[in-house]
Amino acid sequence: MTSAELTPPEAARWAARAGLPLPDDRHSAVAATANHIHSVVAVLRELDFGDTAPAGAFRAEKEKHDAAV
Repeated sequence: MTSAELTPPEAARWAARAGLPLPDDRHSAVAATANHIHSVVAVLRELDFGDTAPAGAFRAEKEKHDAAV
């Protein structure tokens, strides 16, 4: 899946649509952050988790420590 990068005006428009109006000086920073997050998610989508158990299969229990070696 390829897509064009989010531009500062688009970031402002999407933020306003979500009810979060941005000051003009934040448009570029928000667009850059959104583009970075998008690139990280794109890399994660490419990972092969074929043999990885689902999170529900993991039981987080406190490890019991003893002095025996």
